[in-house]
Amino acid sequence: MLNLFGVYECTADSTGRVMLPGALKKQLTAVIKDGFVIKRSIFTKSLELYPMATWNETSARVNKLNKFVKKNIEFITLFNNGAQPVELDANGRMLIMKELSASVSIKKDIVMAAAVDCIQVWDKKTYDKFIKEKASSYESLAEEVMGNFNPLDPNQN
Repeated sequence: MLNLFGVYECTADSTGRVMLPGALKKQLTAVIKDGFVIKRSIFTKSLELYPMATWNETSARVNKLNKFVKKNIEFITLFNNGAQPVELDANGRMLIMKELSASVSIKKDIVMAAAVDCIQVWDKKTYDKFIKEKASSYESLAEEVMGNFNPLDPNQN
């Protein structure tokens, strides 16, 4: 299981190619050869870059949904909308398709933020704005999300 960390700034070239930051590349050494899947985030104006094994685990959960329930089909369709395979070239660059970049306003300056088992890919201005807006509520968010966590409770592991 991956436990990625760090926030890295990088630049896209005119064709949409982005160099994977060296620190992330090092953390991903064991899984780079398998490739990645990139897709739109559900909750933020960013993209998510999943190592293939993580994508396969997530897809397996989605594939267990009952396909005779309309909401499930709608979710599956939206979840997979725009998802694309990505591989690093010999120079450690990946191509982010223009359609995906445009959908989250990524232009040239990019932030890659590790999110435990995937990497969020943001337009730098959008990321900076998000962090600035959410920073003031981080304390209460942390308490709400993690405050009731009990590592001794087997139902919470």
